Amino acid sequence: MSQVARRLLDEVTAGGHRPGSRLPSERRLAESLGVGRSAIREAIAVLEVLGIVEVRVGSGTYVRGTVSDLLPQAIHWGLMLGERHTRDLVETRRHLEAVTARLAAERATDDDVARLRARLDRMRETADSVAAFTEADVEFHLEVARIAGNTVLRDILHSVRALLRVWILRAVGADGDTAATLAEHVGVFEAIERRDPDAAATAMGTHMASASARLERSLSEARP
Repeated sequence: MSQVARRLLDEVTAGGHRPGSRLPSERRLAESLGVGRSAIREAIAVLEVLGIVEVRVGSGTYVRGTVSDLLPQAIHWGLMLGERHTRDLVETRRHLEAVTARLAAERATDDDVARLRARLDRMRETADSVAAFTEADVEFHLEVARIAGNTVLRDILHSVRALLRVWILRAVGADGDTAATLAEHVGVFEAIERRDPDAAATAMGTHMASASARLERSLSEARP
C-alpha cells in the first residue's frame, strides 16, 4: 500500500469526508498531498479495491459507508502491514474484553448462560472451518458484551465487529487450527457460568494475550 494511499485513507477514516460525499478532483488532491496526479490515481485505485471509495465514471470518486464501516478496512490493511495503530487498537480491545467479561460474570442470568453456552457449542461445531469458527467466535464475544449489560461497551464492541472478525481470523489462522482458541473460550464461559468476576476477567485476559501473541507471530511471518 503506497504512502499516498495511506495518507488518503487516513483523511477519509478520520472523518474528513462524509459517506456519499465526493472527493476533491485528482488535481486538487495532488496539490493538497504534494504528489503527482498519477500517484493520486494509483491511491484511489487501492482504496477502491478496499471498498472504501467508489469511482463513478464521468462523475467522480465518492466515499462509501460510514466511518465505522470504513475503519475495519483500514485495520485489515494495518494487520497485513503490522502498523502501530493496529497494535494500539488490539491493546484497547484486550482491556475492553476483560472488563466486559467481569461485568458479564456479575450480571449473568441462567438464560444468559444458556445463550452463551449455545455460542460456545457453535464454536465446537465449526472447529474444522476457520471461517465459520471465526464467525462463531465473534458471536461469542458479542454475547458476552450483551450479558454485561453496559450499553457503551456493547456498542463499542459492536461497532468494531468487522475488526474482530479480521483480527480473530488472522490470529486463528496463524496456528492453522482452532483448538487453543476454543479451550480459551471454554475457560471464559466456565467462569461466567460460576458467576466469578475475577476468574472471568483473568480467563478473558489470558485469551486476549494468547490471541495477541498468535497475531504478532502472523505479522512477523508476513514481513519480508
